[in-house]
Amino acid sequence: MSMNTPLTDLLGCRYPIIQTAMGWVADANLVAATSNAGGFGFLAGAVMTLEEIEQGIAAIKAKTDAPFGVNFHMYVPFAEDIVDLCVAQRVKAVSYSRSPSSQSVEKLKRAGIVCIPTVGAKKHAVKAVEMGADALVIQGSEGGGHTGSVATTVLLPEVRRAVSVPLAAAGGFRDGAGLIAARALGADGIAMGTRFLLTQESPVPGQTKAVYIDTAPENIVVSTRLDGLPQRMIANQYLADLMHASNAGLLARAIKNGIGFTRMTGGSLSGMLGSAWKMYRSGNTTLGQTIMAANAPMMIQEAMVNGHPSEGILPSGQVAGVIDDLPAVADLIERIMREADDTLRALSSHSV
Repeated sequence: MSMNTPLTDLLGCRYPIIQTAMGWVADANLVAATSNAGGFGFLAGAVMTLEEIEQGIAAIKAKTDAPFGVNFHMYVPFAEDIVDLCVAQRVKAVSYSRSPSSQSVEKLKRAGIVCIPTVGAKKHAVKAVEMGADALVIQGSEGGGHTGSVATTVLLPEVRRAVSVPLAAAGGFRDGAGLIAARALGADGIAMGTRFLLTQESPVPGQTKAVYIDTAPENIVVSTRLDGLPQRMIANQYLADLMHASNAGLLARAIKNGIGFTRMTGGSLSGMLGSAWKMYRSGNTTLGQTIMAANAPMMIQEAMVNGHPSEGILPSGQVAGVIDDLPAVADLIERIMREADDTLRALSSHSV
């Protein structure tokens, strides 16, 4: 059931399956389970302090000898320290949604660390490769959390024609048939978040997982009310309240969450303001989006960590609407590869 592709060659994993770095979800246990099963896991460093990232790396190494990666946000005040930590710890790859400085990318590449950002548009894919990306996760609009407006089936071949680096397709994947479909559209593998969230090793509380299992695809919607950028999540009363909140109320909530997120990650008020200014000056976000940037992680925490799904945000890919089980990670990856093999056999025999 092996499937060697340019992505597996680059990342050093057995199967072309990436577990994405979901905030509050992709902890050391989930990453190690993924990598031990032959996939490639990313630690969710974007919602961690520098010390917690270091502890997470150590915990993963204690559980597996397989390669793994670390995700981080370039605008946290200690982003350069995270880069140095990844170099010192010799992690295999880093992922990010907005490119770090050219100096950081050069430092990572000199250390042999694979740079694999997530993008949701062709122009961002081209730009990321120009800035040194070794591979890309291409997320279509079906994906959870921050997402673009173009469906995976349209976006993936468009990006494939524009760049030559290995691609992992994200947004709508859960099984072996999806893996084969992604390969047919030009991907070298798939990246999944929601499917790994709904596993035994996922740290998400059971009552929160149950909401995902019971949600229909049409109730997993896109909204810009968290931080001004499109995010896909499960429609619940908390989101409905946000939709009807005043702009002043949203601003007050954003300031409160920004201070809370800064304290949680071990930063300072001056560091938070400096990071916000860099985000705004980069031209990737408006002033309003910059101010609201901390909303998503803090609102997600209540559901994902504290186990109160009705009192927080539930980021989700639409694929949650067709997932009905909570397998162990190893069983999930084995099943995906077996289904991929069965799909190829069926296609070659003209039985489907």
